[in-house]
Amino acid sequence: MLLHTPIKKQKGQKILDSADRLLSSAISSIRQPIESFFHWLEEKTSIQMASKVRSYHGLMVHVFGRIAAAFFLLVEQVASS
Repeated sequence: MLLHTPIKKQKGQKILDSADRLLSSAISSIRQPIESFFHWLEEKTSIQMASKVRSYHGLMVHVFGRIAAAFFLLVEQVASS
């Protein structure tokens, strides 16, 4: 699995060439909705607060329970609109 990130200017570099700018824009446009989803998930469920988890099974229960709760909130929000 590869993690693609936008290309940054090197130290002292004034501008990126057009291919690097195009690649960075494409990567950013794909990553932005994913990052927005994870921000929403963290905001609604505090999923990162798993300090009491002591096992892999406990972690899976925590994560999937929080995701289920988030989607219940989303369904309720959509239904009330």
